[in-house]
Amino acid sequence: MECFVIGIGGGTGSGKTTLTKRLKERLGSAVTVLSYDNYYKSHPDMPYDERVRLNYDHPSAFDTELLVEHLAALRRGETIAAPVYDFKQHDRSDETMLIAPTGVILVEGILILADERLRSQMDVKIYVDTDADVRILRRVVRDVKQRGRSLESVVTQYLTTVKPMHEQYVEPSRRYADIIVPEGGRNAVALDMLVRRVEHHLQNMT
Repeated sequence: MECFVIGIGGGTGSGKTTLTKRLKERLGSAVTVLSYDNYYKSHPDMPYDERVRLNYDHPSAFDTELLVEHLAALRRGETIAAPVYDFKQHDRSDETMLIAPTGVILVEGILILADERLRSQMDVKIYVDTDADVRILRRVVRDVKQRGRSLESVVTQYLTTVKPMHEQYVEPSRRYADIIVPEGGRNAVALDMLVRRVEHHLQNMT
């Protein structure tokens, strides 16, 4: 199956998920979305208190090999059973999502551009660039409101793992990007350009 794969990376709270959602809204059923967040490794035998303290911003936290396999399967025209991650429990849930291939696949996540195996399957690589103060504020709001975490735990995690891992792994991955998009889904000009590029690909498929 001829697929057009777009990788969308960037730091926590940068707006990459919003950009992905906006593209999905504009392009509809032509798009399949894969979130790197759902590919966090499972730790069913580890107590909750230990799972909370894991470094979730290091490349080793992700089951990247599984995502590589799933992306390749979608490109072959196969349906996959993607994992579902439970952020309140800090563990992979028992559920899976059946995801069917389409003409366009969006893959988004903080470290999506940091792994060569993933980059090699992407036709376009995007890095969403947003100021650090904006990103941390968005992270706090998301984790407290949507994921049921305390403000103290969010700040502690940000200072001990999120910020240093961003500087060590996420920020350097921007050098692999074909396009740098400031402010992610809030950047209407970049969004329109990407939509036109994808629509051009879809038209050439027919």
